[in-house]
Amino acid sequence: MTPLWWLLGIQPLLYPAILIFIFIKSINLDTLIRNPPPLSIWAWLAMSLIMLWTALIGISDASLGLKETLAAIVTFAKGYFLIFISLILPFWNPIRTVIITRAVAWMASGYLVGILLLIISLFLGFTESFSPPWANFFPGNPASFVVKAPTFQAFFGVVVPRTTLYFPDPPILGICGLLCFIICLGESCPTLRRWGLLGSFTALIISQSRLAWICLPLSLCIYSIFRTQRARLGSLWTGASAALLCTSLGGITIAELLNKPLEIFTSARPASSTDREFVVRKTLEAWQESPFLGWGVAQGTADWHTYSITLGSFSTYAAVLYLHGVVGFAFFLIALLSTLWNLWKLAIQDHSAAQKALGAVIALIIFMEAIPLSWMAVYFWFFFVWVGSILIELNSQNDELIKISHS
Repeated sequence: MTPLWWLLGIQPLLYPAILIFIFIKSINLDTLIRNPPPLSIWAWLAMSLIMLWTALIGISDASLGLKETLAAIVTFAKGYFLIFISLILPFWNPIRTVIITRAVAWMASGYLVGILLLIISLFLGFTESFSPPWANFFPGNPASFVVKAPTFQAFFGVVVPRTTLYFPDPPILGICGLLCFIICLGESCPTLRRWGLLGSFTALIISQSRLAWICLPLSLCIYSIFRTQRARLGSLWTGASAALLCTSLGGITIAELLNKPLEIFTSARPASSTDREFVVRKTLEAWQESPFLGWGVAQGTADWHTYSITLGSFSTYAAVLYLHGVVGFAFFLIALLSTLWNLWKLAIQDHSAAQKALGAVIALIIFMEAIPLSWMAVYFWFFFVWVGSILIELNSQNDELIKISHS
């Protein structure tokens, strides 16, 4: 049903509303006491409350009106709070990892149909994006509700089709394709797994997201490190090979060796890289004026050529500093690191799904340098439900340890 919600322009609000309804309906204090979620999930709740608190302070200080207050509440509901809800739902509901994997595999297979139709429409000349008439009445950024048509864009100097599919920005399609690919690796049905992987990989390619292309092999490499003894020695072989290559190329440093791929990365879409660098720099400059609690809400723009870009539009890390200050950034790091730690504890015990999830979360952490997490989380909420279903295993292990100690 996602294509329908996308065409109606209600996708950014529909999924948070459904998840919040299920969350409220399934609250069970008895279950919460007997089976408390790990610290990482509560850290995301703390981050969402910090986000709301600093936003309300910023609205009060700037004397903004009701519309801005409603927009902040909507951002709260479909940002970090949505991540918390998605993570905790499997603890209160019988949501199994295999069921989520099967659903994501079907959804990723459907990407193929959607992408094919959009590419056909592009060649037929349908290139006009449109905004639903009620988009301006919804609180929040109107750009989130725009239904964008595919376009032709230059990539490494070659003009090729590019689409957002059901998302407001192509890089979000890239990270969704990456996360779906990782999840589909665990699908037990070979045929469905192949179609899911093909759909995920096609979405990743057609998005032209440079970071997603880099993060996919990285996450697969992290997964393979846990699977084979030979792969565990990969870091040693990589370091030795890099040092040997630097020596053979005339004594260049490893930093210089790493800069060359970065230049190639930037050359794919140089205008986009320049825009991002400029806006991130201006965002950090604005953060320095209110370093501890930040600005709460975006109150400035970066004028670039003939258009203005809202501060905090790109890097998650710069946006968190700018909007929520050092306090919010500290809670954000605690949420990220505690999630990694909980997955790591399962991964080193040969938990296959946790090993995949660990690689995917690391890829997401890298990808957040390009797009704010609070804006794009609503488009891959299913990934956090999947992670939450994996983290249940931590509680199961703790219960077994308690039973053994009592016996």
